[in-house]
Amino acid sequence: MTYPPNVRTAPVPAPTHAPAPSAPPPVPPPAPRGAWAEGRERLRAAATTEPGRLQIIGALLALLVVVFGAVTAFEVSDRYSSADDVVERSQPLSAVAAKIYGSLASADTAASSGFLAGAQEPATVQKVYRDDIRTASELLIDAATSTDSSSDSGRQIATINEQLPRYTGLIERARANNRQGLPLGGAYLRYANQLMTKEILPAAEKLYASETARLDRDHEDARVWPFLALAAGVVALGVLAWAQRRNYLRTNRVFNHGLLAATAAATVVLLWLAVGHTVARVELNNASADGQASLKVLNDARISSLKARASENLTLVARGAVLTEKKGDEPQKDQYEVDHQTHMKNLGDALAKAKKLADDDAGRLPVAKAREEATEWQKRHKSANDTDKAGEYDAAVEKVIAEKDSTGETFGLVDSELEKAITHEQAEFTDAAKSGRGALFGLAIGALALGLLGAVCAILGINRRLSEYR
Repeated sequence: MTYPPNVRTAPVPAPTHAPAPSAPPPVPPPAPRGAWAEGRERLRAAATTEPGRLQIIGALLALLVVVFGAVTAFEVSDRYSSADDVVERSQPLSAVAAKIYGSLASADTAASSGFLAGAQEPATVQKVYRDDIRTASELLIDAATSTDSSSDSGRQIATINEQLPRYTGLIERARANNRQGLPLGGAYLRYANQLMTKEILPAAEKLYASETARLDRDHEDARVWPFLALAAGVVALGVLAWAQRRNYLRTNRVFNHGLLAATAAATVVLLWLAVGHTVARVELNNASADGQASLKVLNDARISSLKARASENLTLVARGAVLTEKKGDEPQKDQYEVDHQTHMKNLGDALAKAKKLADDDAGRLPVAKAREEATEWQKRHKSANDTDKAGEYDAAVEKVIAEKDSTGETFGLVDSELEKAITHEQAEFTDAAKSGRGALFGLAIGALALGLLGAVCAILGINRRLSEYR
């Protein structure tokens, strides 16, 4: 269509529309809830009802009783294992180490005694020497099989095994020269004695100290109170008592057979644990106080007597060739005589301690006889020493090595009585240690079984109450 040019046409306004409403923002999905949160929510919901509360109480009781049994089984197993080590491993090894030392010292004493007898060494003395060396070698093998080679005990065993062939070689050279009447034999004997006293016996002494320390550690581990198990038992019994009181207040029923049975099971375990461990501690203490302490002192006494005898023999072998170090204006003395007097003093001190530690006549009588013979030994030694100083060497040797009325006779009696006392104390220690171990026997398995039984009874007792709500 066309319009005339003088007609003005008004602009047609553009149609207006209302803006479209915007879409609401998407709602994010709820964050996933963890299992712990869901568990707490369910627990909170369950706690609002009596059946739910009973279920919670039942689960708690079962858990506490099982934990009590398990903790008791774990701690008692550890104590029983330590007590078993005392009986079967550490104490026997300590005794073996003491016998190794004693056998080596006895062999050295026999070698010097045989040398004094002259070219024709008595067959009995030779037998004692050979038996002692063989015994020491066999015991070293036994100790090595039960000891880690990298441990301190293993290193001491290696040292003894390395030096012992050198020692026996020197002894054989001393004997060979002595049979030919050569004075070089005395030098070889002194070298052998120095090797024994400076290297072999110190290694044996360290071995004994190491094994005795291990015995003490096992002994202490076996005696430690099972505090965690005792605490768990008290807590379990306390919660069981609370649950039964709660049951009584809410239902006016005195007994719940299931909870009562669970309480009885927990009580049996707690009493068994307390009484059994108390008995074990008492017996292990007896083993330590009456057995191990006496054994240590008696072994020290025997070692001192062996050292004293070897020094006594070497006093005559060396004939004053080995003197003490010069100190100022003090005159030098015969080194072996000084050593003899020192060892005899140590012997007297050890015997006095052993007499105090002995707790019965079977232990006291051998020690008393050993003290009497040690006193007689000192008298005879003085007589022999005076004879030697008077220039009567052969007579002095006779007073030292003769079968009758000699220092050798008194030494043999001292050694024999000490052996009796050691055997008695060893038996007492073993009996007491076995009694201590026996007091814990079966407790670990019994505690675990009774713990499981108590948990089942607790659940049955709670279920009995739950059935009333159905």
